[in-house]
Amino acid sequence: MGIGNAGGKIVDELLQYEYETDRSLITSALAINSARVDLERLERLPRENRFLIGQTDERVKGHGVGSDPDLGAEITRKDQYEIDRALDQVSIYQTDAFLVIAGLGGGTGSGGAPVVASELRDRYQTPVYGLAVLPSDSEGGRASLNAARSFRSFTNGTDNLLLFDNGAWRASQDSLKASYERTNREIAKRIITVLSAGEFDDETVSENAMDSSDIHRTLSTGGVSTIAYAESELKSKAQRGLLGRFQSNGVTPDDNSSDPAMKVNGLIRQAVNSRLTCPAEINTAERSLIVITGPPSSFSRKGLEAGRQWLEQQTASAEVLAGDNPRERAETLSATIVLSNVTDIPRIEALQRQAVDAQENIEKQQSTREDDISALITDEEDKLDPL
Repeated sequence: MGIGNAGGKIVDELLQYEYETDRSLITSALAINSARVDLERLERLPRENRFLIGQTDERVKGHGVGSDPDLGAEITRKDQYEIDRALDQVSIYQTDAFLVIAGLGGGTGSGGAPVVASELRDRYQTPVYGLAVLPSDSEGGRASLNAARSFRSFTNGTDNLLLFDNGAWRASQDSLKASYERTNREIAKRIITVLSAGEFDDETVSENAMDSSDIHRTLSTGGVSTIAYAESELKSKAQRGLLGRFQSNGVTPDDNSSDPAMKVNGLIRQAVNSRLTCPAEINTAERSLIVITGPPSSFSRKGLEAGRQWLEQQTASAEVLAGDNPRERAETLSATIVLSNVTDIPRIEALQRQAVDAQENIEKQQSTREDDISALITDEEDKLDPL
């Protein structure tokens, strides 16, 4: 369920990535927004799965909430019947979990997502996970204030909140539109890969089988989580021979790249040491989940076990689950790692400091605004009578 503009676009990208990778994971996808134009811009989500809220509110009328999360939360509660209507389309008994997605810098997503998540948890026994996109510093103090307030409510309203920090992923040369498109793609790649672990389709059955219970166990810690990812392009069968070789952005992780065990182990280490969806101190993670995805010929149980043991040492936790997700036609070998309930996240601390500063500035401006307006419209000696 995508709430708000960013949430709807990410849902659209999840559907696109699922289609491109021949997966069958999502039982139902919905977008809920207070701005009609944002719903119209979605490309893959069926129109009957797009729901407009706030139509009867004089402050909204289908034009959005103007980055006001309090108004976003209010109309979400008021139009709960629209969300109930959306849920009527969901095959609840075939669904392993809800995933509520929102960008936290605006109004509808930051205000509405915690409301939707809390309602789902109260109504169903199915786990409710969140995916929250944090705004970058460049998006301003108001976005930081919205995000910091929503983050607290969203975390409390979900069984686990997955974080993605826009600031850590935006390249300096990117336009805002290009940045959002690229980051949405990265989000989709990681989320679909993790949540499809253990799903049975027409692909080869997993050697190290996983199922939804492994995902639920990893995320049952509560709190917030971040995702690590690394992939390497595979050469053609003619090039890679019997065992296969791989490249990672033109660089092989080690000199023994023909050894499947070294490949898998190296890829796990590379993922953890690369950019996380939200940078965090990994040694504070309570539980972890490793998913290796690619052609079965590139897998190695020995390499997976070595990588798992290494991650246990890095996180100081024995709660590390690992498995593979075979994709016969995959052109890459990838490692996706969920680090659950991390408690040291510098970006959150910085966001909260920026939010406090923004709130103090807003309160200061509001306290002097009335006097400033009065001084503007009144002559210096107040000799003029208004009409």
